[in-house]
Amino acid sequence: MNEALTVDLESTYLAIQPGPEALPMAVTPEFWATIEARPELGAGARMLALLAFESDWSSWEMHPAGDEVLVLLSGAVDLILERVEGPQRVPLRDGACAVVPRGVWHTADVVEPARVLHLTLGQSTEHRPR
Repeated sequence: MNEALTVDLESTYLAIQPGPEALPMAVTPEFWATIEARPELGAGARMLALLAFESDWSSWEMHPAGDEVLVLLSGAVDLILERVEGPQRVPLRDGACAVVPRGVWHTADVVEPARVLHLTLGQSTEHRPR
């Protein structure tokens, strides 16, 4: 009989495979620097992570291959999306969920210390300074 896998999503992210598996990935100091080379995040995989924020994001990010789903678990965050017509501010409060379309640069201002569940639906993440 298979047993349930329990993980702390702040220290272990999950790679959700196109098939029936969710593979744990320990978050080490090298995690983000080597993310593009992780075999668990090959074609069709999704990444599930829980991130805590006490201050504004220090960079912009963009996912060229898929949308990103953000679920606010606690606190308050203003998500900022880069649009042709100017920045779009999306307040996340009280368990709100936002879907950031693929290819859209985004960052966030932290209004209250927050915990945000991230589901990245495509391979690759690009960053640039804020």
